[in-house]
Amino acid sequence: MNRSLADMLDRCPSAFQAAQYVRARLKEAGFTELKESDSWQLEHGERYFMVRNESAVMAFMIPEGDFHGYMISGAHIDSPAWKIKENPEMVANGYVRLNVEGYGGMLMNPWFDRPLGICGRLIVMRDGKFETIPVHIDKDLAVIPSLAIHMNRGVNKGVEINPQADMLPVWSDDSGKGTFMKTIAGLCGVKEEEILGHDLYLYVREKARIWGKDDEYISGPHLDDLQCSFGTLEGFLAAKPEKAVAVCGLFDNEEVGSLSKQGARSTILSDLLARISACFGKDGTLIANSFMISADNSHALHPNHPEKADPINRPKMNGGIVLKYASNTKYATDGVSAAVFRHICAKAGVPVQVFTNRSDSAGGSTLGNLCNEHVSLNMADIGLAQLAMHSCYETAGTRDTEYLVKAMKLFFSSSLTDLGQGRYAIELPEEAM
Repeated sequence: MNRSLADMLDRCPSAFQAAQYVRARLKEAGFTELKESDSWQLEHGERYFMVRNESAVMAFMIPEGDFHGYMISGAHIDSPAWKIKENPEMVANGYVRLNVEGYGGMLMNPWFDRPLGICGRLIVMRDGKFETIPVHIDKDLAVIPSLAIHMNRGVNKGVEINPQADMLPVWSDDSGKGTFMKTIAGLCGVKEEEILGHDLYLYVREKARIWGKDDEYISGPHLDDLQCSFGTLEGFLAAKPEKAVAVCGLFDNEEVGSLSKQGARSTILSDLLARISACFGKDGTLIANSFMISADNSHALHPNHPEKADPINRPKMNGGIVLKYASNTKYATDGVSAAVFRHICAKAGVPVQVFTNRSDSAGGSTLGNLCNEHVSLNMADIGLAQLAMHSCYETAGTRDTEYLVKAMKLFFSSSLTDLGQGRYAIELPEEAM
């Protein structure tokens, strides 16, 4: 299972490659791709997916018989990175550097002195039509050099990093002036003059690794949130929905606020649910009988800094799926959604642990409360415990990947009914009873 996760981490340096990976996985499993610009004719017992912007994927399975709700998961397939600006070449002091800006809030130090590749997409004009060309260049192309300790004696006592001054990668010596886009075009098999737009990023070339005395850990780029994306997808593909439509949403742009058309704060989920409901003549009661899991990795108790964690709620890697709570509702978990999710995990034989921020430390937010702006659902925010979140190389537990797949398989095979007056019924498949 974790070997497959490591393969995904290596093959998906940006959301564009992750969407390609998921598309191929779904097609291999017999799903039919739909275009948003077409009219849809959906059938019972069939499986479908749609892709928006080539960077977000929404997949769903229709039960064989009638259904009365949706069981939905949301995760994200983008990660913090350095985005290459337009007209990126900066020539000075015998070098060509690339002008980059940060995408998402990242730990900057780990990016120094690592061989970096380039990924993303190009937009080219061919035969009078715009065409998206995925970019994943398997070559060491740049390095962000750190300043030697001899020139910065206080560096180990803490030095502020300026992204415009300190984080510019070296592309070549000055003989490479004017070659960046030409080189990228050649490596991607297109002509420079065909390129009309691009979304290009730097990525760390180091491969994911499974390690530890008993192979209990996995380290690699993009574990936040490809580990949850992988686990929810694999559980989804293994599920057999009976009374609810199973929906697996993998969003883009979570790391910058989800404000794009392919982000969780857009109408992508509400658009999808409305179209499915319309195809089967269903009304708004489906939403009332629905449930969503927002899956985004969580902080593990740090072995060297336990004081940074809440005094009581201190998740550990390989300790099970993490239920995330926040009194300011930036995490959507409440008493009802926690009870439902805990019940599912208990039936699946999966341990559950809890994350809360220290009361004197503000936390971030994720997909759940943003999706709720357009689709009001009972929702639980979950994750898998990890270290070094928002580093370019992160660490998590291998057993937790398997826990998430097991729990999500049962979740997608289940259905929920709102009975009114604070009462709910969940129906699980017979093998889980």
